[in-house]
Amino acid sequence: MTKATDRRHDLLAALRGCQQRLRAFIAGRTGNVADAEDVFQEISYQLIKADSYLHPIEQVAAWLYRAARNELIDRSRKKRELLLSDDLDNEWPAGEELGEVLFNPQSSAEDSYLRQIVWQELDLALADMPPQQREAFEKTELQGYSFKQLADETGTAVETLLSRKHQAVLFLRLRLQALYEAVIDS
Repeated sequence: MTKATDRRHDLLAALRGCQQRLRAFIAGRTGNVADAEDVFQEISYQLIKADSYLHPIEQVAAWLYRAARNELIDRSRKKRELLLSDDLDNEWPAGEELGEVLFNPQSSAEDSYLRQIVWQELDLALADMPPQQREAFEKTELQGYSFKQLADETGTAVETLLSRKHQAVLFLRLRLQALYEAVIDS
């Protein structure tokens, strides 16, 4: 085995060693098993990503708890930001005009061009979205999955999938707001 492989095994062993206590620590602060699992997965990923030969993590358990605390703080800040952005829900129009442009089979050349622009922008926005949010949005909105089907396929809790889709919708609303206004005003 190489040194990198040995190091990765050591990190994973340290992670397994404190996994139960760390999960309890996170769950005690989130109050939601699905959110706790998301935080645990995120910091596990961060551990492997952050450790390097230039900056090896010496105290893995301490690093994990600090990373978990930081991730929980970041998420609580985002939730506060989301509460403020809930006002956007009231301002977001029903979108009948946009629906007519996107799904009207009898459309003009201008509508076809607008449809092409909207789908291109949606594709770009989806590409910039975190993969788990994109999967939840694409499969439930574009591929017709129910949340139950997606949960069964991925092994992820329905509540977590609902949260990911909600985050995806908020992301798309913010990202596509200017385009939406341009289409509606035209």
